[in-house]
Amino acid sequence: MEQDLHHIIAECRQGNRKAQEQLYRQFYGFAMTIAMRYATDEHEAGDILCQAFVKMFRSLHTYDSTKGNFHGWLKKIVIHESLDHIKQRSRFTSLEQEVVEEPFVNNSIIEKTDAAAILDLVRKLPPATHAVFVLYAMEGYAHKEIAAQLNISEGTSKWHLSEARKILQQKLTINRV
Repeated sequence: MEQDLHHIIAECRQGNRKAQEQLYRQFYGFAMTIAMRYATDEHEAGDILCQAFVKMFRSLHTYDSTKGNFHGWLKKIVIHESLDHIKQRSRFTSLEQEVVEEPFVNNSIIEKTDAAAILDLVRKLPPATHAVFVLYAMEGYAHKEIAAQLNISEGTSKWHLSEARKILQQKLTINRV
């Protein structure tokens, strides 16, 4: 499998269209799953995915298997493209609070809600809040890393996470009452 991937990548680097199609088909589902975390709907995720694959094919010559696996390399490209898309969609505002209060999360409500419904609510968050929530809660980035990627302060990142939690708690409570 790994040998096949190296061969496909080598063929793609030489401009082999069949190999490019094969690589695209092999990683479409993986990349789409990541794009859907950031997109508001499948159409937007498709736009993100198209741009991510264009960037991936253009920079395939820079991929170095000794520095990490292909999944991780492609994941970074999709995440960066998703964030670029969100930045284009709306401007980030610098909203900071000295103390960010943690909203109460009722776990019994979350347990009764299926993952697709929760993901749908996450997609409806304001763009900046959505991006911070996905980077923190789903991708595992720290506020310092999020701030650097989005050109915002750590305090603003924390505020957006707190805001996301408040909004999601309210919507989950409303939907389950």
